[in-house]
Amino acid sequence: MTVSTPLPGFDQLERPPREKITSCIHCGLCLDKCPTYRTLGTEMDSPRGRIYLIKAVDDGRLAMTPNFVEHMYLCLDCRACETACPSHVQFGDLMEKARGQIERHLPRPWSERLLRRLVFQELFPHPRRMEILFHLLRWYQRLGLQTLVRQLDVLELFPGLFKRLEATLPEGLTRPFTRSVPPTLPGQPPVTRHVGFFTGCVMNLLFTEVHHASARVLQRNGCTLWMPAQQVCCGALHMHAGEREQARQLARRNIAAFEQQPVDAIVNNAAGCGAQLKSYGELLAEDPTFAERAQRFSAKVQDISECLAQEPLRGPLGPVPKRVAYDDPCHLLHAQGIRQQPRELLQSIPELQLIAVTDADFCCGAAGIYNLTHHELSMRILARKMEHIAAAQPDMITTGNPGCMLQLRTGVQQAHLPIPVVHPVELLDASYQAAANHA
Repeated sequence: MTVSTPLPGFDQLERPPREKITSCIHCGLCLDKCPTYRTLGTEMDSPRGRIYLIKAVDDGRLAMTPNFVEHMYLCLDCRACETACPSHVQFGDLMEKARGQIERHLPRPWSERLLRRLVFQELFPHPRRMEILFHLLRWYQRLGLQTLVRQLDVLELFPGLFKRLEATLPEGLTRPFTRSVPPTLPGQPPVTRHVGFFTGCVMNLLFTEVHHASARVLQRNGCTLWMPAQQVCCGALHMHAGEREQARQLARRNIAAFEQQPVDAIVNNAAGCGAQLKSYGELLAEDPTFAERAQRFSAKVQDISECLAQEPLRGPLGPVPKRVAYDDPCHLLHAQGIRQQPRELLQSIPELQLIAVTDADFCCGAAGIYNLTHHELSMRILARKMEHIAAAQPDMITTGNPGCMLQLRTGVQQAHLPIPVVHPVELLDASYQAAANHA
C-alpha cells in the first residue's frame, strides 16, 4: 500500500481515546499472546508497538504513513492482548478507531475503493443480494462446475483472492436456514424463555446445519425462537475494516428489527457476531435516538453457550464416543470472556472425551477476512495451530465461529488430517439424536 504523500494525523471524529492509549504501561505481558509478534518477532507488530504508533500519531509526532497503515492492518484484532493485559487496555477499541481514521483519510486505489464498496455497501447489508450470490454458488456446486474448475485449474487465471475465496466454500450448500423454517419455532414444554435468534449472513447461508442444530437444541431446552425478517448482517467485518458508519447503520437496523417483540435474550451462535452485537451500546453511544435502545439490545445478547449454560440441560443425552479438541474462538474468549460454558456443555455429553490442546486459546489466523487479505501470514499462524491439534490426535475439532471453522477445515486439508470440524452445538444435537435413537 503506497501513496505519494504522507497521510494526515487523527481528526476529532472518533479519535482513539487518549485515556485508553495511556493506560498501556508497556510491560510486555501481551507479547507472547500476540499472533503477529510471535510469528514476525517485530515490536511494531505487537500490541505494545501498535499502541506506541497510535500514541505517536495522536501526539502529532507521526503522520498516518503507509508504514503506520501496514502495522495497523497486520493486526488480527483477536484481542488476546486484552485477556493478558494487567492494565485492562481496551486494545480492540483503539485498533478499530485507528482504522476508522485511516479509512476516512486514506486515498486508496480505485480498484480497492470499488471492491470495498461492493462488499461493505452493496452486498453484506442486503440479505436478498447475499441470497442471490449464494444460489449462484449453490448451482455452481450442483452442476459440477466447481469440480471442473478445480480440475482444470481455471482459477489460476484470476487474482489469488478469487482462488482463496473459492477454496473456502463449504461443500454441499443447502437451502438458507431462514428459507426453510417459519419465523417462530416453539420450544418444548415447559417453555421457560422466549428468545430472538440472530441468523446473521454467513451462518444463514453457509452453515445452515449449525442453525438447524442450534434451533433443535434450544427448542429441546424450553426456548421458543423468534427470527425477525428485518435483521441484517451484524457489521463485524465493517468494524474490523474501519467502515464504522456502515456498521452503525447495520446496528440501527438490527435493533429496530428485534424491538418488534419482547424477548428474554437475543441468542447467536457465531462468536464474531456476538462480540459485535454486544458492542452496539458503545458504537451508538453518541446517537441520541439509539443510545439507550442500543444499550438495552446489547444487554440481551448471549452466545448460545451462555444461554444453554444458564439452566441444566434437559435430558436425556445420548453417547457421542469421540475424542474432541475444543478451539477457543478469539471473539468468544477474549472479546466476550466466555471460556468455561462451551467446555462444560461438551463435558455433559456422555462418552465424549474433551482433550487438552496446547494453545487452544491462540488465534487460528482467520480473523474475519484476514486469511484473504493477509493470506501468507494467516497460513503461517494456522500451521502452528495445526501442529498442536495434530499432536493431540482428536477425532473431531469443534469451535464456535464460522470463520474459525472454515480456517480450521483449511488447516485439516493442508495437514492431510481426516478430522471433521464442527460447531459445539452440533455435538449437543448429535447427543440428543443418539438418545432418541436408543429410546
